[in-house]
Amino acid sequence: MENKKEMRTWLDDMDLPHPLVIAGPCSAETEDQVLKIAHDLKDTDVNYYRAGIWKPRTRPGNFEGVGAIGLKWLQKVKEETGLKTATEVANRAHVDLALEHDVDLLWIGARSTVSPFIVQEIADALEGTDKIVLIKNPVNPDLSLWLGAVERLYSADIKNLGVIHRGFSTYEKTKYRNIPEWQMAIELQSKFPDLPIINDPSHITGKRDMIFDVSQTALDLNFDGLMIETHHDPDNAWSDAAQQVTPKRLVQIMDDLRIRKETDEEAEYNSKLSNLRAQIDVIDNQIIDILGKRMKVSGGIGTLKKQKNVAVLQTNRWNAILGKMILEGESQGLSEEFVLRMFKAIHQESINHQEKIINA
Repeated sequence: MENKKEMRTWLDDMDLPHPLVIAGPCSAETEDQVLKIAHDLKDTDVNYYRAGIWKPRTRPGNFEGVGAIGLKWLQKVKEETGLKTATEVANRAHVDLALEHDVDLLWIGARSTVSPFIVQEIADALEGTDKIVLIKNPVNPDLSLWLGAVERLYSADIKNLGVIHRGFSTYEKTKYRNIPEWQMAIELQSKFPDLPIINDPSHITGKRDMIFDVSQTALDLNFDGLMIETHHDPDNAWSDAAQQVTPKRLVQIMDDLRIRKETDEEAEYNSKLSNLRAQIDVIDNQIIDILGKRMKVSGGIGTLKKQKNVAVLQTNRWNAILGKMILEGESQGLSEEFVLRMFKAIHQESINHQEKIINA
């Protein structure tokens, strides 16, 4: 993807005074519902009106969308409010119908991104289009799948690309519906710095009262926009009721969000920033040095266990370490979630070192 700047043109040309905003109901339910929400949003900062027409559900029997009839409702939205429209597509038939009904923005959902076959089918169906096409991250934290989907669409000469960060599934219990894994989104940004990235706080949180905080974090990380599910009667929505906000609440969120400057040219600021970054560089080197020393000690434990034919994993010891480190972390202002993830990674590396010694 050598000429990546070309992909940014659609967002640059909009010359927005605020982040890009995509909002609307999780699902198109009825014509009246779709039009009412659209009229509530038409004089706000919303740039694209989203509504799910086809809803892939984890298990059959749940509401799976109204189907193609909903595309006619989106056409009415555009006619009556002037809002541009957006919906998810999951196969060639969806693409053909969406193009036929002049949907302005299409996105590929998390369940579709996991399959190169589906992504390629959609890429082939959209080849050469000037529609905006956004790619949600895959359900599981696999950066290669996400990057691969971008590359497939780029190779199909789809001119206006972007990605949506909607969080990742995990078997662990956290406060999020889908954990953000911010570092993965940052890594994608570093590989494709001119590719617009939109945050979806609705799917990350699963709870409407957390949407503002996640949205602010996304803007602090220089994301280009937000996709927020919005419904005139969220509690009675046919899908994902808990994560949808009212149009009034959406407006309040957008008013309260703080837009950060990318940088500041003032000399004193840059001097202080350079100093603080130099301190971080020193500390990061110290962290690597300490981890290296820890693994050498772990290797010594592996040698001792090999001599006595003792199993590598000692569950009671591990649980005791975790409990202690969580308390220590809290005293340093570190979240339990962070401490758990960090020490699980350290523990796994320690096990790897010991297994190499025992099995040598």
